Amino acid sequence: MGEPKKQQPVFTKVDQLRPMATGLNLTVKVDSTKMVVPRGNQSRQMRLAECLVGDETGMIIFTARNDQVDMMKEGATVILRNAKIDMFKGSMRLAVDRWGRIEVTEPASFSVKEDSNLSLIEFEQVTVVEQ
Repeated sequence: MGEPKKQQPVFTKVDQLRPMATGLNLTVKVDSTKMVVPRGNQSRQMRLAECLVGDETGMIIFTARNDQVDMMKEGATVILRNAKIDMFKGSMRLAVDRWGRIEVTEPASFSVKEDSNLSLIEFEQVTVVEQ
C-alpha cells in the first residue's frame, strides 16, 4: 500500500461559474480593486474590497476581505483555491472563505475578456413546489 495519490485540482474558467457553486479553483487577473465601507456594527476593523477579476472567458466581481485585500492588487495574477459563488442582490460574487486560499502567482499570458461581466447578470430565485 503506497501513499494515496493526490488528486490534481480541476480549474474552472470564469464563464463556467454558476450561482451557489462551491469548491472552485480559478486563475484570474485582477482588473480593478475598489474599497468598500461595510455598513452596520460589523465594521470594526473589517476591510472589504470589490475586485473585478477575470480570465480569457469573462469577468466577475470578487469580494476580498481583510488580509485578502492586500493580495488583490491591480494587474496581479492570483490563483483562487476552494472559492465559492455568493449571491448579492441577485448577482454572482466570487469569494474565498477561511476554507480556501489565495495565492499570488506568475503573471498569466491571457488577456481578460472585458466585455463579459458575469456579475452584471441578475438571477432570480424561483421556488419549485412539487405536487
